[in-house]
Amino acid sequence: MFDVTDFQIIPPFKNEPYIDPSDPEVRSQMMLAFERIRSHERNYDLFIGGRYLSTESKIVSKNPADPDEVVGTVSKATREIVDKAIDAAYFAFKSWSRMPASERVVPFLKAAQIMRDRRYELDATMILEVGKSWIEADADLAEAIDFLEYYSREALRYGQSQPVVQIPGEYNELRYIPLGVGVVIPPWNFPSAIMAGMTTAAAVSGNCVLLKPASDAPVIAAKFVDILREAGLPDGVVNYVPGSGSEIGDYLVEHPLTRFVSFTGSKEVGLRINELAAKHQKGQKWIKRVILEMGGKDCVVVDETADTDAASTGAVASAFGFQGQKCSAGSRIIVVREVYDEMVKLVKQKTEALTIGDTTDPNIYMGPVINESAVSKILRYIELGKKESKLITGGNRLKRRGYFIEPTVFADASPTAAIAQEEIFGPVTAIIEARDFDHAIAIANGTEYGLTGAFYSKRRDRIEKAKTEIHVGNLYFNRKCTGALVGVQPFGGFNLSGTDSKAGGRDYLLLFLQGKSISEKIL
Repeated sequence: MFDVTDFQIIPPFKNEPYIDPSDPEVRSQMMLAFERIRSHERNYDLFIGGRYLSTESKIVSKNPADPDEVVGTVSKATREIVDKAIDAAYFAFKSWSRMPASERVVPFLKAAQIMRDRRYELDATMILEVGKSWIEADADLAEAIDFLEYYSREALRYGQSQPVVQIPGEYNELRYIPLGVGVVIPPWNFPSAIMAGMTTAAAVSGNCVLLKPASDAPVIAAKFVDILREAGLPDGVVNYVPGSGSEIGDYLVEHPLTRFVSFTGSKEVGLRINELAAKHQKGQKWIKRVILEMGGKDCVVVDETADTDAASTGAVASAFGFQGQKCSAGSRIIVVREVYDEMVKLVKQKTEALTIGDTTDPNIYMGPVINESAVSKILRYIELGKKESKLITGGNRLKRRGYFIEPTVFADASPTAAIAQEEIFGPVTAIIEARDFDHAIAIANGTEYGLTGAFYSKRRDRIEKAKTEIHVGNLYFNRKCTGALVGVQPFGGFNLSGTDSKAGGRDYLLLFLQGKSISEKIL
């Protein structure tokens, strides 16, 4: 499929296209994939140093649309197993870190092709495991493929001789070398894209990884690790160590041999990781590097010149795509007074037109939220929202099997209300009235987060001002605030949204590398 010489003429990166869920052939293949997955319930073992390991303690991955359905059963790692995984990773690091980039990228490019070949199976797995719609699942998989392809090309770029100033009598060079062994802790909401992207970035740079997937999405991660093995990734480079955060999470972060921690998830957990990693442990020879992507309270801002039909469509898609379970979800809709009533009416209408149900049906837009704990949290915020503002649609749990909550919209929300300040991570959005454009910008910036934002306007002067004034890592104009593309819109936020790592951008691999300056006197 590939050999080292191919990378002399590797084609330019381009984003992976999506499936068309209305295509009869796509529907047929997806239904077959559901049948195959459901007819072969599987157990997934730990994978450490190239060997599979089963434990008695298990994570049971269930379908959130039907919690009686088990998608897969996954072995759980212990602290003792973590120690073995770190040892295996360091053993592999000795050779992997010294392998030329042109060779390191080969298994990742092969893995990208395997993922294309197994597209329907992987899409179906995500639909069953986390309740994604067909298009959300395929976009997730396409992004994972993009990360493998993009980061492979970036590894080749960083593997080249770096430009430095030469002086007479010396030969000088700058090399980027890997850090060591690190921990990758991805979220459940992008169980393929973010999981594969974080893992690939660290490993293709020459590091070795302990991958601890989210407990709500361990099956898709297990399949990805199997794909890497099939693609020829050397033993010990990526080690699969699922387990509960309370049992092994802190231990992974605090371990003196952990060189870096890459985390995507909640603000609370991210801040704890940052605190734990900052403390020096006995025997630790470095300051741990921490890469954090955390929460958001993202905004869609609409001024009086905007196309309100387009703005309301974008606002609803931002708020309720994948049930609002995105760190980039548009959970605040900030509208200037002149078009406020019109926007409230349009958002209500378009929200009520959304279909809700089991996303194995390709006609369903919104599926379940991830688990019972999420249901409880979201319903608490909805009850709080009823006291703080005006409920205009939704607000209920559906009376059916599974974790289904109606898409919920509040209007007349105060900019300082809890539902306008705190990340809910569910299908809830709050519409806030602004006096004018400047007030809208102030409201947009009035949270502790700074991840994504969108601004709808026809005025060029306001667009230019908003480019400077809206303080978010990813800012979009006259489009929704979700859906960053690898290589096109590097993703990462400000403030308590994280360390602005810019995943899918030219700076990202540098987070997993360190520069080594070398000077040789010419004799």
